[in-house]
Amino acid sequence: MNLRRSGLAAGVAGCALLSGCVHPFKDAIVDPRSPVAAEVVKTVRPDAPYPTFVDFPKKPTGLRPTRQYGRDADRVNADAAKLIAATADSTWTLKDTDAFAAQARADAGPVLPPVQPGDTEAFARDLKARATPPPPVKR
Repeated sequence: MNLRRSGLAAGVAGCALLSGCVHPFKDAIVDPRSPVAAEVVKTVRPDAPYPTFVDFPKKPTGLRPTRQYGRDADRVNADAAKLIAATADSTWTLKDTDAFAAQARADAGPVLPPVQPGDTEAFARDLKARATPPPPVKR
């Protein structure tokens, strides 16, 4: 009960402190030399009605329940812990690497011979011969 009273007292004290900030600004004066003075006069409507709670938007629908955010965060943290445990330094070994390398070579296919410098030059000459230069710029 004391916690409830202290919360209530803190709320009342906060409202009292903030009440000094609430002011209708009826006595606010705009400096006529200000570059925005004309705009302020056009936009300020002292007789405009204050908004009511009806004017606030409705609570959105189709959202997951608030508690579900925490459950999803816990699941992500648990998955992260599993991933860290599965990829820890102690889980990696370097056994039977020769068999692994032989299998990788077999999967890659036959070894291609190295490219001869003459083949590259012939390929470049062929491309240059087939290339069509762009038309000259008309001025």
